[in-house]
Amino acid sequence: TYLNRNSEDQAKSLSKLSSGSRIVVASDDAAGLAVANGLQADITTLQQASRNALQGRAVMQTADGALSRIGDILQRIKSLVAQSSSGSVDGTSRGFIQQEADQLISEIDAIADQTSFNGASLIDGSFNESFLVGVDSADTIDIDLSAGADLIDANIAALNVESADIVIGAGSDAPDRANAMTAVDSAIDDISGFRATVGSFISRFEYRGEYIQTAMENLSAAKSSIMDVDIAAEQTNLVNKQVLTEASIAALAQANQSKASLLSLLR
Repeated sequence: TYLNRNSEDQAKSLSKLSSGSRIVVASDDAAGLAVANGLQADITTLQQASRNALQGRAVMQTADGALSRIGDILQRIKSLVAQSSSGSVDGTSRGFIQQEADQLISEIDAIADQTSFNGASLIDGSFNESFLVGVDSADTIDIDLSAGADLIDANIAALNVESADIVIGAGSDAPDRANAMTAVDSAIDDISGFRATVGSFISRFEYRGEYIQTAMENLSAAKSSIMDVDIAAEQTNLVNKQVLTEASIAALAQANQSKASLLSLLR
């Protein structure tokens, strides 16, 4: 009996040392195994949440890049309006300036309509998505750019910079160019506000990603304290079991020899 028990204990110690885990089977520590499994589930979820945060930041960076280009175009249109306001520019030249301005306005609309991430349009006033960034279903970052204070619509109609609003060509008078300058300045302000909104979401995703990394490290440490074997202690335990097993074998051998001696007396 003692030999079997010591042999089984030795085998358990070998299993723990070879696997590196203190809990090889549920019977080693049922409660600890349950807690460790729960921690591992949270860690796995947080790993995906970390990727979600990175993807959310990438989505917002895509939007910011497009808004930045629209801002550059508006700066160019403002320069064209200023150029057309010079007395050294004649009607023909203003006509050419108007052509460039019209093309740039069309490009703003194209960028606003075509900027998307995985099929979802970002800056045309329709984006409304949530990103899971935690272990619970309620741990989300909600981005609604389709309404309210966070509305981002960079189409020329929403920015009030359609061709009818930017009249700087031949035949136009000074009031038209002044109105065009006002419209472009207002659009530039709108784009700056949009970029500030997007930047706030980028910052939030970055900080949430850092928090998730910290949470994963802490949960991994907690799981390790439950599951990982103490190599030194278990090695000592293994040596102890080996000695007991060898002693049991020696005692059994001696017992068998004693029986043989007694049997020889009966012959």
